[in-house]
Amino acid sequence: MKKIAVEPKSGRFESLEAAVVAGGGIIASIEEADALVWADPAVPHELPSVLERARAVEWVALPFAGIEPYVPYLDTERLWTCAKGVYAAPVAEHVLALGLAGLRGLATFTRATSWPAQQGTNLIGGKVVVFGAGGITASLLGLLEPFGCHVTVVRRTATPVAGAHRTVALADRLEVLGDADLVVLALALTDETRGVIGPAELEAMAPHAWLVNVARGGHVQTDALTAALADGAIGGAALDVTDPEPLPDGHPLWTEPRAIITPHVGNTHEMGIPLLAAHIEGNVRRFIAGDVLDGHVDPAAGY
Repeated sequence: MKKIAVEPKSGRFESLEAAVVAGGGIIASIEEADALVWADPAVPHELPSVLERARAVEWVALPFAGIEPYVPYLDTERLWTCAKGVYAAPVAEHVLALGLAGLRGLATFTRATSWPAQQGTNLIGGKVVVFGAGGITASLLGLLEPFGCHVTVVRRTATPVAGAHRTVALADRLEVLGDADLVVLALALTDETRGVIGPAELEAMAPHAWLVNVARGGHVQTDALTAALADGAIGGAALDVTDPEPLPDGHPLWTEPRAIITPHVGNTHEMGIPLLAAHIEGNVRRFIAGDVLDGHVDPAAGY
């Protein structure tokens, strides 16, 4: 029987301990554990001190899909997993909500104090460019099917993505931005993708196109986006993540009429904990059985 620690110790994470037990594991101290479920994404800096006490931990389970705060602590001595794809469905739903809100003019209409001029772009039959080829993109492709969109996926290489009409390499992104009605960021934050949307990309986008970011704020060069919105260079931006985050009070994006800001709620704690618990339960079963775990992290790639 495998012994598994859930750290940090907190009354907020009983559901994850219950998931370990439901998966066939035994809750144990970190000193005795074969595996560690890291439960609190708010304190990644505490992980090294916990691992120092872990004499036998073979597997570390991280709680989010994005693991940037944990990258300095990754090693090749243990197996690492994260919650890749676990939160894909609710985040993809949020993309659809933000995209429709932007294209349909809700940023303008909800701020209006008198009857505004008409505006709006159909998503039906539209062209969508999605950066990233993970679980969020897979879920989003399904949600977009009824709209009859033409979807292009941008990823590290041009390896085809099931359900997409076209796939291009990240290096060729400028070639596909000009035709897009909607540009969605749903990719991992790495050295290669940091600041991937900057002046050149914003200039390449159509004047009516909307940018939706549900990945990480660091993918977008905020000053460049702020300037592009102020100049009316693109239709608008709907951001669930920002750089910096939280977006400071008084930042011009708060009052920019072409911007929609949501406070990183593509997946909330209430939405996410049941999904994470089911993920942990499944991986505990696989760990005990010696099977391949879901959400494998490549320490070299950083995701």
